[in-house]
Amino acid sequence: MEVDEFLDASGLNCPMPLLKTKQKLNQMVTGELLKVIATDGGSQRDFKAFTDQSDHELIEMFTEGGDYIYVIRRG
Repeated sequence: MEVDEFLDASGLNCPMPLLKTKQKLNQMVTGELLKVIATDGGSQRDFKAFTDQSDHELIEMFTEGGDYIYVIRRG
C-alpha cells in the first residue's frame, strides 16, 4: 500500500503518538494516507477510538515486531 505521509512515533508514550498523528493529519489533504509507527501498547485503543469518533478512517492496524503500525485515511 502506498502512503502519502509517514510518522515515526516510536518511543513516545501516551498521549503523544495520537497528538502527533492529529497534528500530521491536519497538514494533509482529504483522502491522503498516513502511516504511523508507534511503540506504545495503549496506542491501539487510542487510535481506534480516535478514528471511530472522527471523519478519519483507520484503514489498517497491525503489529510488526514490537511496533504498532497504523494506516489512516485523512477525512
